Amino acid sequence: MDEQAKLEILKDILFPDDRGAVQDIAKRIELVELIINDQKELAARVNPLVDEKIDTFTKSIPDTLGPTITATLKKEIRNHKDEVVEALYPVLGKMIKKYVAQKIKIFTERIGNQFGFIKRIKRKFQSWFGGPTEEQLLMRELSSATIEQVLLIERDSGTLKASYSVTNTIDEEMISGMLTAIKSFVEDAFQKKNQNLELIPYKLYNIHLQSFVTHYVAVVISGEYHLTSKNKLQDIIFNFYYNFMAMNLDLVFHSKDQNKEGKAIRTIDKELLVKELEASFGNVKI
Repeated sequence: MDEQAKLEILKDILFPDDRGAVQDIAKRIELVELIINDQKELAARVNPLVDEKIDTFTKSIPDTLGPTITATLKKEIRNHKDEVVEALYPVLGKMIKKYVAQKIKIFTERIGNQFGFIKRIKRKFQSWFGGPTEEQLLMRELSSATIEQVLLIERDSGTLKASYSVTNTIDEEMISGMLTAIKSFVEDAFQKKNQNLELIPYKLYNIHLQSFVTHYVAVVISGEYHLTSKNKLQDIIFNFYYNFMAMNLDLVFHSKDQNKEGKAIRTIDKELLVKELEASFGNVKI
């Protein structure tokens, strides 16, 4: 019998309880190793605990994190008013516009029902006395306006950020500066707060101006430009501004910071802006 065997016999005689405890610990360690190595077994034991913790955490969020989130939002809104207004401007504009449009539609339907017969008689008289035929008058009434050119211009500087044109017939840089000057002059002359110049007639064209916080959109229109056309155009402008400009606020305001401080900061890509303008305004009849 070697020395190791003798020591084991002596240990069993002197410490019989310790040997059982060691064996029990060894079995427990072996069981833990099996559970860790078996992913399904581990998941079955751990997942209920994790789910319980997540459920408890989710239920406690309103009480634990709610005040902190609310305070943080208030602080961010207070410190970044321009960004918040820029994001909400097109949304609120669309909401107000839809409400007003619905009221106008109801009113127009009532008036139309009463005066539809009179309009038909009027067209008859005009065609009888040497004027355009009734068909021509109807076509004139139903004719749609066409978008010829769209300019996205920075309000403060008058800088042309991007443009889309059916036919390149004007100096876009020059016209953007002129529009900004005219717009600022008229708005300052009337000294009316929160009011913006919306329309500039020019020969056979109308230039619709839609103002936002940091930029404004100028749309050159040919054809008959009525209230219906204006409503359709505003929908298109609001959709473009909300879907693209308001979703890229960091780049919009970084662009302004770059102009003021001369920093090399990433800005909205002009080619991407042109593509967005073309996608939103191209081949549109209003």
